[in-house]
Amino acid sequence: MRIHIATDHAGMELSAYLVRELSALGHQLIDHGPKVYDALDDYPGFCIAAAKAVVQDQEEGLQALGIVLGGSGNGEQIAANKVKGIRAALIWNADTAALARDHNDANVCALGARQHSQEEVLELVKIFIAKDFSNDERHVRRISKIARYESTGEVIY
Repeated sequence: MRIHIATDHAGMELSAYLVRELSALGHQLIDHGPKVYDALDDYPGFCIAAAKAVVQDQEEGLQALGIVLGGSGNGEQIAANKVKGIRAALIWNADTAALARDHNDANVCALGARQHSQEEVLELVKIFIAKDFSNDERHVRRISKIARYESTGEVIY
């Protein structure tokens, strides 16, 4: 699987670890930065670039997901979710990692580098990557409503 990854300064060590470990498992990792540590960097550009790449790959029929990292993962998730077609989920335990894919067909996961050990994050990401969308009718319906709002601004209850 192709995996796009981005971070800010808080997640740089974790990002390098994930690139190394996930590549060793056979995944193709594309690092959207940053390339150099800067304690004052801004995460939105990096996370948006990774999210846009996920959408582009998926539109081209490639199997792709994204990972965005920061101190908490919250801002990075928000930034990624601004990209049309992205469903980024903040994951913090095995259940949220699995349900993000199973119920929400999330295509980007967000994690806090200051919230977990590297090993914990790797396990959560592995769960996220391994899980497939259930295609359950109720989840398909709900995701369709979100996509419709994203495209038209129309809210459907």
